[in-house]
Amino acid sequence: MKTNNLTTLFMCLLLTLSFDTFAQLDAPRGSQMASVSQRVGITNIYVKYSRPSVNDREVWGKLVPYGMNNLGFGTAKESPWRAGANENTIIKFTDDVKIEGESLKAGKYGFHVIVNEDDTATLIFSKDHSAWGSYFYEPSQDALRVKVTTNTISHTELLTYSFISVDATSAVLALQWEKKQIPFKIEVDVTDIVLASFKEEFKGQGGFQRQNWEQAAGYALNNGGDLNEALGWIDGAIAGQFFSQKTFNNLQIKSQILSKLGKEAEAFAAMDEALEFATIIQMHQYGRTLIGQGKKEKALEVFKLNAQKNKGTWPVHYGLARGYSALGNHSKALTHLKKALTNAPNDASKGRVQANIDKLEKGEDIN
Repeated sequence: MKTNNLTTLFMCLLLTLSFDTFAQLDAPRGSQMASVSQRVGITNIYVKYSRPSVNDREVWGKLVPYGMNNLGFGTAKESPWRAGANENTIIKFTDDVKIEGESLKAGKYGFHVIVNEDDTATLIFSKDHSAWGSYFYEPSQDALRVKVTTNTISHTELLTYSFISVDATSAVLALQWEKKQIPFKIEVDVTDIVLASFKEEFKGQGGFQRQNWEQAAGYALNNGGDLNEALGWIDGAIAGQFFSQKTFNNLQIKSQILSKLGKEAEAFAAMDEALEFATIIQMHQYGRTLIGQGKKEKALEVFKLNAQKNKGTWPVHYGLARGYSALGNHSKALTHLKKALTNAPNDASKGRVQANIDKLEKGEDIN
């Protein structure tokens, strides 16, 4: 009797388990899940989708009908293609982007495509990213629609999303299946995004480190940021804060910002101060930079200062040789090169010095 009661109780418990419990089994799908991601600047782009195969089927115009269609299920009277299989294809952007030149806010989107017969397609980024397929597609949820041109490619059995081109500020993402490619360009305003992220980091622990302010100022300098803002950042790194400290690096950044602002006298003054903190190599490289800028007389002054502060040390004579050569005084340049040859630290350095001696003896500038 007890056994029968236990059996009955067990069966009742089984019957009370919901159908959803059994629906959670993790079994392989016919169209496997996949994802692909790419970083542009500091912005992440992520695609999650299911990969149907061609499997000898006629895809375009048949398996994937052209235009909008009534799928016979769900609430949508007309639906685009889900751009994959099973659930929504999802595209996520961690920052604002531009799709084919059109602005799209950061966020997660359901990705749909209207495929046309004339080798064009309309891409749809829907704010509803949690639906199953396109059965519940609602046009009012569209965040963006853009029209693109499709390409003919070699056969691709499994539907594939891939980043076919990437550069410093953009990427081209392409859907490829059967013999059709649907590419679209994603552009990122990298400089503005990076500088905005710096400002946020400065509100936390990152704002208490001198090197972070130097990095931010240098980035703004080299990437089209606000130079006056960059100047304020580098001034904070140099003086006035508990973490401030004058270094060759931050004074050089300040000089470069001032130069770009057209304040040449102040730029030179900042570099003159920077030289007090410079190593032999830093001073040598600055002299070479001045030669490259056509400021030959100033370059020779720097090489002479280096020789005065670091007498007889490599590479001060090499620097003097470059300075004199830039001004056309090959005789003095040759004298210093021969001295440089005697104290060059290794065979590679000796080889470079000897090659320049050979050039000077032919009357050629060594810069």
